Amino acid sequence: MNARTDRARKTPAGSALSRRRLTHAVFAAAVLAACVTAPAASAAPLREVMFVGNNWDGTADVIKSTGDFARIGRLNVIPDKTQRLTEIYLNPIKLAFFLGIRQGPGEGHDQFVDDMYATPDGTAMVVSRPSFADVVSLDLATGQIKWRFPVSGFRSDHMAVSPDGTKVAVSASTSNTVHVLDINTGRQLGSFKTGDKPHENVFTNGGRYLWNMSIGEVNNNFDAPWQDFLKGDRHITVVDANTYQIVRTIDMRARLDAFGRKDLSNSVRPAMFSPDYSKLYFQVSFFNGFIEYDVATDQITRVKTLPKNPNTSDDRTTFVNDSRHHGLSMNPDGSKLCVAGTMDDYATVVDRGTLEQGPLVTASKPYWATVSGDGRACVISESGSDQVTAIDFATGQKLVSVPVGDHPQRVRIARIDANWTGSTR
Repeated sequence: MNARTDRARKTPAGSALSRRRLTHAVFAAAVLAACVTAPAASAAPLREVMFVGNNWDGTADVIKSTGDFARIGRLNVIPDKTQRLTEIYLNPIKLAFFLGIRQGPGEGHDQFVDDMYATPDGTAMVVSRPSFADVVSLDLATGQIKWRFPVSGFRSDHMAVSPDGTKVAVSASTSNTVHVLDINTGRQLGSFKTGDKPHENVFTNGGRYLWNMSIGEVNNNFDAPWQDFLKGDRHITVVDANTYQIVRTIDMRARLDAFGRKDLSNSVRPAMFSPDYSKLYFQVSFFNGFIEYDVATDQITRVKTLPKNPNTSDDRTTFVNDSRHHGLSMNPDGSKLCVAGTMDDYATVVDRGTLEQGPLVTASKPYWATVSGDGRACVISESGSDQVTAIDFATGQKLVSVPVGDHPQRVRIARIDANWTGSTR
């Protein structure tokens, strides 16, 4: 076979190969062009709201974060109630703690919702459920559980979300542990040990640190000052929020003693940092007021005592979980504090510079305080009357009250799908 004949036989096959290559190239170019020119699927528009956790009801109300604070919808946070109760009643140890929570911190009721946050994309609510000892993510569109994380021990408590919204920390109060979870998947990123009964969690310095406050054994009745040592190990644990290694512990006992207030408990309850994180304001067990702590000098700098309600008993054993006052927030510029006087049935705005309080706004067992979306109002939960109330930071006067579910406690700002309406249950 000569070279010319050989080339002639190869030419058709070569042409076919070239055509196939050309076709593939054109197809690839078309796909690439489609990817470049087609508009990317846009995320659903979000709106700012407030989550209100109705602890005894097992629901969360979603309300407007400003204006009239009207209710938008309601979410059932215990869609798996039958399954969880079956597990509990078949396990004698779990049942003992479940009933203990009911008779102790639950005041005769089960605690179904403590704390709540939204995922960054606004599609889910992540909620801690004390009586079920877990954290779950609830799909806001369907109401179904996306993931569940059982905490160590037998009770979950307060949470905190990182500034970037990707991590959520939850206190496991009976195991003296804080778990840090990926908010989207529920996967544990780390954990650390605390004092007795970890409670409040706060991310600081842009999410670099995580502070946990342990409150000790609030469920016993060893409430007299001379019995204080029976309340257990109460201290602040500060960890690196990336490695979860402890970088500092702070026992307020020595700091309070140095300030001349040996009469005050060192059980740190709700706490609030100044905008620059230089000052920490916090409430302690049995006290009608709050304390100012300078972070850099490691010293108590001021103590503010607020009025007592003459109708409130001074019998410490009657205070809910040792709290006389429970709930503290600060307006965005750091000039005003808002205090929930739980057992004294009022809330008040306090000037941070002078520590002068404003009007005492009557409220029924206010259990928490947060800030409205526009920063103009303090929003408190009135657990005794099943409503939330907004108070003007500028005047200290009540603006509006909105009915919610049974025993509202935590109130949190959230961003969710702008079209969500929820159920009206």
